Amino acid sequence: MKKFLIAAMLGGLLGVVVAPQLAGPLLAKETDQAQTYKQLELFGDIFDRIRAQYVEEVDDKRLIEAAINGMLTSLDPHSSYLSPDDADDMRIQTRGAFGGLGIEVTQEDGFVKVITPIDDTPAAEAGVEPGDFITHVDGEGLLGLTLDEAVQLMRGPVGSEIVITVVRESEPEPFDIKIIRDTIKLTAVRDKTIGESVVMRVSTFNDQTYPNLEDGIAKQIEAAGGIENINGFVIDLRNNPGGLLSQAIKVSDAFLEKGEIVSTRGRAPEDGDRWNARAGDLAQGKPIVVLINGGSASASEIVAGALQDHRRAIIVGTKSFGKGSVQTIMPLAGDGAMRLTTARYYTPSGRSIQALGVSPDIIVEQPRKDPSSLEDEAAEDAGAMRSEADLRGSLNNDSLSEADRDQIEQERARAEEAAKLRDDDFQLSYAIDLLKGLSAIQPAQ
Repeated sequence: MKKFLIAAMLGGLLGVVVAPQLAGPLLAKETDQAQTYKQLELFGDIFDRIRAQYVEEVDDKRLIEAAINGMLTSLDPHSSYLSPDDADDMRIQTRGAFGGLGIEVTQEDGFVKVITPIDDTPAAEAGVEPGDFITHVDGEGLLGLTLDEAVQLMRGPVGSEIVITVVRESEPEPFDIKIIRDTIKLTAVRDKTIGESVVMRVSTFNDQTYPNLEDGIAKQIEAAGGIENINGFVIDLRNNPGGLLSQAIKVSDAFLEKGEIVSTRGRAPEDGDRWNARAGDLAQGKPIVVLINGGSASASEIVAGALQDHRRAIIVGTKSFGKGSVQTIMPLAGDGAMRLTTARYYTPSGRSIQALGVSPDIIVEQPRKDPSSLEDEAAEDAGAMRSEADLRGSLNNDSLSEADRDQIEQERARAEEAAKLRDDDFQLSYAIDLLKGLSAIQPAQ
């Protein structure tokens, strides 16, 4: 009996001790829920007052959509609400054709910032540059608008003119750029050969990116008469704003034989994913140089980071944009959708490039051409020193056959062609020179 009483007393004491420990979290949870309900009541109260007392009659649907979008955009610059029309536009863009100016934008401190103009679009041809801030559209200020509202102002009928006001770091004053809206048809990958180097210009990551890349590489190898006649590949990701994660994984896998490509980590550990490469290298082991700049974002950074971490490519250019987050498109009732940031992605070495970007192995700035220097360059070329061969009566070189002379002339012509490229695209020229140097010290395959 005593033992029973002692046990009962101990049980009672333990109950006194344990109960507050359990009650604390439960009470905190109930308090949090009560606060949430109060905030929702506040929202309902404000909504009703706007409907009843605002100076003009308001559209309930538009008001609610604005509230939803405000909630999402307060999280980060890439989360947003997509109206049914916006959701349709987004689906069309991933298929590679849409109407507009041809710029990828984000929002920074309330201002609309250009990530990059897309190749061969009205914005690119008009001179819009990565890093530009758009302050006005047709004289209407964008400060205070959401990103979606600003984008809506820039949309319009194909063939119509728009005037955007731009602030650029290198310019002392804001200036206007006139652009004619057009249907934007994206060519995901363009291919060409310069000298013995194959250049693959990847401008976006849509459904056509990997198929275009695979076909382009095969075409250039065939045109060169075989992989043995190619010294390497340049993968040009400059001003590529990104796109589909699945395509970034396929493009990375195209040049890797094994190992991790990218991983994502969400809020919960079970939400993470990891993708690994499968055997097969489209470049067949040849050296690769990847070009990036401040307009290279998202999917571009996945590719650059994967090839850099596996030491499969040399990264050349300037630091990339630094968008290391994953957005999931979630369909909503009424044909709308929600773009929500659900994870961060990590390169094979485990680094996140969010807000930091991918740092090049070799930093190469793209110099701005000063028109005033063109005359000086022309005068310098005209006054170049004469060589031995220009001297009257100089001896001939008797160690070369006619075939040897022809080969030397061809090599010199290719070198001069590469040198001319420096005036048009210094970064690309650097990449090609780098491949040429790597092939010179590699044993023949």
